[in-house]
Amino acid sequence: MEKTAKAYIGIGSNSGDKLLNICEGIKRIGMLPDTHIKKRSGIYITEPYGYKEQDWFINCVVEIETKLDPWQLLYSLKLIEGDFFREKGIRFGPRELDLDIILYGDMVIRSDNLEVPHPRYRERGFVLIPLCEIAADICDPEAGITIRQLKENLVSHEIVVKLDEKV
Repeated sequence: MEKTAKAYIGIGSNSGDKLLNICEGIKRIGMLPDTHIKKRSGIYITEPYGYKEQDWFINCVVEIETKLDPWQLLYSLKLIEGDFFREKGIRFGPRELDLDIILYGDMVIRSDNLEVPHPRYRERGFVLIPLCEIAADICDPEAGITIRQLKENLVSHEIVVKLDEKV
């Protein structure tokens, strides 16, 4: 019998119909084989990270249960992203949909094409704040502390504002 894993996916968009892109991304994640959306954070508007000469992002995090292994999940997320235009050549540049595996169970993976936990999520308020909303008490498998503690230790100065819950 295949084991089910709990994973957290960061979702972002800053071009096109951003809210529609986020909603479509969530819908498509929920349609992956043997994968179910369990929780979704609120939607946050955030200033761009890295490359600043672009529109602000909207971000959220979803918790899923999946029987896909981490590499199958990554491949599936890249296929979903591929259906949305993404400007090439600008690191942290504009994108209609960005999907990142933040955590996958308590696994630590460092390979050429996959790093879990996501290597920079602990520095990014646009990930930690919505992740804390739905998973405050889970423990980061590398840091050995909870998501709440990571959020409390966050030194990022980016602006992250929660949008109306009705979105």
